[in-house]
Amino acid sequence: MAASTTSTRERQPSTSAPISEVGHVGPSGMTRPKHKRTVTGFGPQEIKRVEASVPEAQREAWRKFSAKEFTTKDQFESEVVKHIETTLARSLFNCDEAAAYAGTALAFRDRLVIEWNRTQQRQTFADQKRVYYLSLEFLMGRALDNAMLNVQQKDVATAGLEDLGFRMEDIISQERDAALGNGGLGRLAACFLDSLATLNYPAWGYALRYRYGIFRQEIVDGYQVEVPDYWLDFNPWEFPRHDVTVDIQFYGEVRKYMDDAGKQISVWENGEVVTAVAYDAPIPGYGTKTTNNLRLWSSKASHGEFDFTKFNSGEYEASVADQQRAETISAVLYPNDSLDRGKELRLKQQYFWCAASLYDIVRRFKKSGKAWKDFSNQVAIQLNDTHPTLAIPELMRILIDQEGLEWDEAWSITQATFGYTNHTVLPEALEKWSVPLVQQLLPRHLQIIYDINLQFLQYVQRNFPKEREMLGRVSIIEESEPKRVRMAYLAVIGSHKVNGVAELHSDLIKTTIFRDFVKIYGPDKFTNVTNGITPRRWLHQANPRLSELIAAKLGGYDFLKDLNLLSKLEAFVDDKEFRKEFQEIKYANKVRLAKYTKDVHGISVNPNSLFDIQVKRMHEYKRQQLNIFGVIHRYLELKSMTPDQRKKVQPRVFFFGGKAAPGYWMAKMVIHLINQVGKVVNNDKEIGDVLKVVFLEDYNVSKAEMIVPASDISEHISTAGTEASGTSNMKFVLNGGLLIGTCDGANIEITREVGEDNIFLFGNLSEDVDDLRHQHFYGDYVLDPMLAAVFASIRSGTFGDAGQFSALVDSIVDHGDYYLVSDDFKSYVDTQKLIDETYKDQEVWLTKTITAVSRMGFFSSDRCIDEYAEMIWNVEPLPPQQNGA
Repeated sequence: MAASTTSTRERQPSTSAPISEVGHVGPSGMTRPKHKRTVTGFGPQEIKRVEASVPEAQREAWRKFSAKEFTTKDQFESEVVKHIETTLARSLFNCDEAAAYAGTALAFRDRLVIEWNRTQQRQTFADQKRVYYLSLEFLMGRALDNAMLNVQQKDVATAGLEDLGFRMEDIISQERDAALGNGGLGRLAACFLDSLATLNYPAWGYALRYRYGIFRQEIVDGYQVEVPDYWLDFNPWEFPRHDVTVDIQFYGEVRKYMDDAGKQISVWENGEVVTAVAYDAPIPGYGTKTTNNLRLWSSKASHGEFDFTKFNSGEYEASVADQQRAETISAVLYPNDSLDRGKELRLKQQYFWCAASLYDIVRRFKKSGKAWKDFSNQVAIQLNDTHPTLAIPELMRILIDQEGLEWDEAWSITQATFGYTNHTVLPEALEKWSVPLVQQLLPRHLQIIYDINLQFLQYVQRNFPKEREMLGRVSIIEESEPKRVRMAYLAVIGSHKVNGVAELHSDLIKTTIFRDFVKIYGPDKFTNVTNGITPRRWLHQANPRLSELIAAKLGGYDFLKDLNLLSKLEAFVDDKEFRKEFQEIKYANKVRLAKYTKDVHGISVNPNSLFDIQVKRMHEYKRQQLNIFGVIHRYLELKSMTPDQRKKVQPRVFFFGGKAAPGYWMAKMVIHLINQVGKVVNNDKEIGDVLKVVFLEDYNVSKAEMIVPASDISEHISTAGTEASGTSNMKFVLNGGLLIGTCDGANIEITREVGEDNIFLFGNLSEDVDDLRHQHFYGDYVLDPMLAAVFASIRSGTFGDAGQFSALVDSIVDHGDYYLVSDDFKSYVDTQKLIDETYKDQEVWLTKTITAVSRMGFFSSDRCIDEYAEMIWNVEPLPPQQNGA
């Protein structure tokens, strides 16, 4: 058969996605697939017409055999066995725990899909405003336990698995964490998806489907080693939508011409095209039938995986080169950007994800048949940090180049659609892309960014004619060498609301990085939504015995949907039976972590010790180095004591966990120092159980669910004014662990809620930070003698080759100590001594922990979502009908 020589490349029609009228995200000359239908492919009127056209007999037959959710143990067992025997082709005789997990997960997936389909249909019928949450990370954790608890069928499944010969704990442990995030940014996004579904808001999440996640962390000879995380080997929770594809263009050039009406037209042409393929995952709400959607985009070559011509001519590697290059885009979260190619790949990732998501959102809006002026009344897009900021020029490109709108109307729609959440006040953490890189990769977008900037600067000039120096400060284009695009400024200018994530943080962004923008736009554009966590995962799932105890005292589990009900718990603070069980639960959680530490890391720890935990992303501003210097100080003190003196010391286990970015050398050195200190301390027979140091390898959500409930004290010790909010602090307190922390981020609001007597604060305040940094360079700065002794110990080789840690020490001694470790060290050590003394009186400690738990109602992600909905998105919940229709 002769090969086709037509100029346009026709694509195979699909059978299950909507007809596209938007146009593709790519060059002309390539047709889009002629989609026919998906769950959300028809508008509400079309669905009604289609439904009416189906004869009643056919509708009745469909209803008769339509899938039903299991509700009993027998029905659950039937589903599991069916999947094991047919989907997995296993039998009674070769069904191991992995197969039992797969069968259980598939049974619950089927159950979720029923409500997922109904939710999407209900939301389409209602045709009301939807939220689209764009986040480069969604740190979801394991899905099975969450699904079982949210649909309130875990007891049924536990009994059913027991009949089949399996323990629920063993089955849950078979699941790999979804490798779609790294730190608090991604976990916040995951909590928000849970709350959006629980509160019945119509919402979708959008992200990339990373094939290898960020990386799996291994510790080899005390060093972090990054290896691929093959989490997608078996993932029953995703649905490939091979019929939902978008062609994404990179590179090329822009051709401009005047049309017959005298209007300038811009055409982005040529370049490289990569195809985005959608993968969907159901997000169930708790105690509701609403099941929202998380759509992830995977990349592949636009013309297929394999070039037969090149293969047949002997170019075997080249025959798959295009596919490999395309797949790289969705391979890894945060590729190392210390090289130029890494920077280009990161920018490619961000545009690929934004363009595919915007195409999908616009397509869905166009099915409604509404006018463009209604777009922002139907669509609310939230930018989670600066990573999705390219969505702003991309929407402008769609409206102007593809839909023919005038600039002013397009810009009005764009600004009214986007909201921007800022997550940092650190200037070095605000994304900037070099203009030459953007010019090469996204030439049309750079033109639009320059046009946005020009209009904005003209507005500033008109309103502040005497403040010309302001123009350079607020310009989206930084006049550096090379010039750079300030993505945070573009996000501020292109959004109708900008929010910080804790009161201190929101105040700081208005007085530091966005000070000029507050002057330009007024304070009303800037608001605060203090972060929160979902109590379903971080109490009910992570600490089921504590959740059960609280439910017994409060008369049910209503507190999981209204966390403010926890306040009633304070009435039981003196209840002896309640106190006894509360303490037993904490001890059992510590025993579980101690067993894990022994089994996995070979380190024996005593559960009667005070468990001190710092688990989070490794970064200098989070100051894990301050913590480990404090541990060394404690070790040196213990070594100077007599055996009798040591017996009087409160035993402690310091747990660390977290990943350092592959290119972040200093953070990796902190990990190495922690492991070297642990190696020395844990093998010192003189010290014994009085002090232990454990680095928990490959920290992730499922490990956090085990670690958080076991804490007595947790460390949130960032330099004041650097942590936007923090959410792990909320998780620890909710589970009966107290905090040692600086007056930073949400620590301040936690203090206000739980009371100053129930938190251990130390260190300098944010308003003193600049003066202290100045003092390091220009004043009579003297290193604290206790810290000097710690450094002397490191330099003497106590913890291995001192040369490996010289940069870590020198950054404090000789290079300004930017994160003020030395300034806060004495206060930190003194506060740790106070904690030791307080912990010795277990009755006082227990009163503090119970009181703190009872006062954590404010820190629910449900409260956050209601605040976003009210102040930023202007959306309403859409509760399911009582009959489930």
